[in-house]
Amino acid sequence: MRCIFILSVLCCLALGCKEQSKNSKKKETLDQLLATHPDSIPLLIKKANQLMDSLAFDQALAYGAKAFRLDSTNIEARVLYAECLLYKSNRSADDIFRAFTMYRNLVNKAPNNVEALVGLANTFVLLDDHENAFKYVNQALRIDKHCRDAYILKGTIYKIEENYKLAISSYETAVQQDPNFYPTYLLLGSIYEFQENPICIEKYTTAYQLQPKNVEVIYALAFAKEKFGQERSAQGLYRKMTVLDSTFADGFFHLGYLAQFSYNQLDSALFYYKKAIKVNSQHIPSYHNMGLVYEDKNDLTNALFSYGKALKIDSTYQLSKDRVKVLRKRI
Repeated sequence: MRCIFILSVLCCLALGCKEQSKNSKKKETLDQLLATHPDSIPLLIKKANQLMDSLAFDQALAYGAKAFRLDSTNIEARVLYAECLLYKSNRSADDIFRAFTMYRNLVNKAPNNVEALVGLANTFVLLDDHENAFKYVNQALRIDKHCRDAYILKGTIYKIEENYKLAISSYETAVQQDPNFYPTYLLLGSIYEFQENPICIEKYTTAYQLQPKNVEVIYALAFAKEKFGQERSAQGLYRKMTVLDSTFADGFFHLGYLAQFSYNQLDSALFYYKKAIKVNSQHIPSYHNMGLVYEDKNDLTNALFSYGKALKIDSTYQLSKDRVKVLRKRI
């Protein structure tokens, strides 16, 4: 049974890579078309939607905004631009209000536009008005019962309300509508992980099969495996993370953590913590854990120095404060 499972995972991984390769070719073709026709609204919208599905929201905003500027009467462009405003990384309260106004006007003009209905529901969630959010998301589902994003939004509302049973049900329904949309598996995994349920590994693994080079996906799977006793497998995934993105400090940190607490390899732990700090000089947990390593080595001077580094960044960091208090009594 174990061999069959492994073969199944490998087959899925191969399919995921193949699908990614297909998408890459489509992306190249689309980029070439945009280079030739930079003011084509359908191409701009297609590119923005592609980036949105990849969670590259800030990049999508550039294309969505351009499509909107070229034709502000185009409903698809207006919906897309409003969606980009909601998902931009530095979203402000004003962005939410602008998106809300745009969606509300769109729904008034095109009451059967499913994307506008879901978008309006989303803004109501952000405004903490779940009653109206459910009203519009259910209206969208009456028009299109296969709308993936509507089920995802319902799941998110239930998750906010801590109704995890219905949240899982909604996310699973979203998966049925679009089995290749990896963020839904991350959402499912996050709930199961919160519930201390190792099924989260299964959900994260599916996302990983779909996105084998996405460091955020790898991190979610690696952390879950570490949490549920699969340290060796987690270690391999963290190493893969650091190869794919050498600026991801948490990958080095967790390699250090496993070396320190799972395998008692103190020198290796120090090596990885120092790598994490080199990438991110503000990485407080690495400084703190370095202090613990030095304590184990009976090097109290460097231990205090490491805790001091952590406290210099955040003077309220209680773990380091506690260790400093203990060590000062010993010196």
